[in-house]
Amino acid sequence: MTENAVEQAGDDRIIRETGIDARIALIVQPVLRAIGFRLVRVRLSGQNGLTLQIMAEREDGTMTVEDCEEVSRAVSPALDVDDPIEKAYHLEVSSPGIDRPLVRKSDFANWIGHLVKMETSVLVTDRKRFRGKIAEADEEGILIQRDQAAYGEEPTVRVPFEAIAEARLILTDDLIRDALSKDNRARKEAKKRHGEADDAGEDEETETED
Repeated sequence: MTENAVEQAGDDRIIRETGIDARIALIVQPVLRAIGFRLVRVRLSGQNGLTLQIMAEREDGTMTVEDCEEVSRAVSPALDVDDPIEKAYHLEVSSPGIDRPLVRKSDFANWIGHLVKMETSVLVTDRKRFRGKIAEADEEGILIQRDQAAYGEEPTVRVPFEAIAEARLILTDDLIRDALSKDNRARKEAKKRHGEADDAGEDEETETED
């Protein structure tokens, strides 16, 4: 399967897999979406013989150990049916982590002000590797404030999304604080929504009985 095939399956990521990883992404993406998760990354590596890593998260960015187990139970049958990997492999489902890969436009917007390391598929201002803070993010790309600009380089560089091959947050104390704060807020909102749903369900049952 090609990257275009994955895109047609409703993948809103701007950074996607190729080759066998793309085929696997095409299989697991609709399964994840059906149970309320979104795909972050698929990677098949030679670690521990052969390991298939599926990185996923809920729409609000949270991912618990129980969520990982739920995703594993859901995608395993689909992978067994399509059988895209010829050899035996170990399935590993994980959260993106604090120093997460950035794969959607929204990821870059959500982490403005934090350090990122990034590689591009084409030269941008004569370079393919960048490290710096995300200063801005819009529909077309991001503005990076260089961490250590070389002599003669502009302190900022604009990188279009279509040029980004890989991007990842750099672990800092500020990132840890911000990530934990966002995670706590998301969990509180999720609990609040769940409580409201339960209350609505109880009201519906009462009305039916009447």
